[in-house]
Amino acid sequence: MKKQIFVTATNTDIGKTYTTKLLLKEYASRGLRVGVMKPIETGVVDGFCPDGEELLSLVKELNIEFKDIYVKDIVPIQYELPAAPFVASKNTPLDIKKIDNAIQKLGKLCDILIIEGAGGLYVPIDEKIMMIDLIAYLDASTLLVTHCSLGCINDTLLSKQALENKNIKYVVAFNNRDSNDSFSAVSQPYFKEIGFNVMKVSKNIDTICDVLYNL
Repeated sequence: MKKQIFVTATNTDIGKTYTTKLLLKEYASRGLRVGVMKPIETGVVDGFCPDGEELLSLVKELNIEFKDIYVKDIVPIQYELPAAPFVASKNTPLDIKKIDNAIQKLGKLCDILIIEGAGGLYVPIDEKIMMIDLIAYLDASTLLVTHCSLGCINDTLLSKQALENKNIKYVVAFNNRDSNDSFSAVSQPYFKEIGFNVMKVSKNIDTICDVLYNL
């Protein structure tokens, strides 16, 4: 494995899985063997991981070497309660070896591994570790997915600052949903004024992939 990219977001339900799937398709179209994992998923009922199953189904289409991989391989830590891992696990200390072992196994099957986080940067995993700490531990190039609705300026800048405070290499991409038709008038003028490069997930995925790969 040559490259790890961590997909995080400014909050939950921003579009991490959607974005992860676009990254997988784009990198695969370039001839790279793609891989994917979601280290921690909550809301898992009877062993069914909604995000994990969706990601596994796609990666098996894109990389034949994942044919014998199961959802437990790409989602090594699973909790039933749909809440922050700290709450869902009842503050069980993070077993980082499970994540390390999964990465080692999957890394042998791909040139680039896309790692999807859970929630935002400051989602607590246990009493001491936040999601941003896991990103720093993995030393992965990071894609921060942000939204385009009212409040995105605050949310984007706060998350951007948090990544910079941890010296994490990152790219920001805006998930411009159909319902966000006010973005160009309400929020984008500010980003334009400060010289912020607004890249949109669906429109600029090729550029996003280029920048991430070279971080």
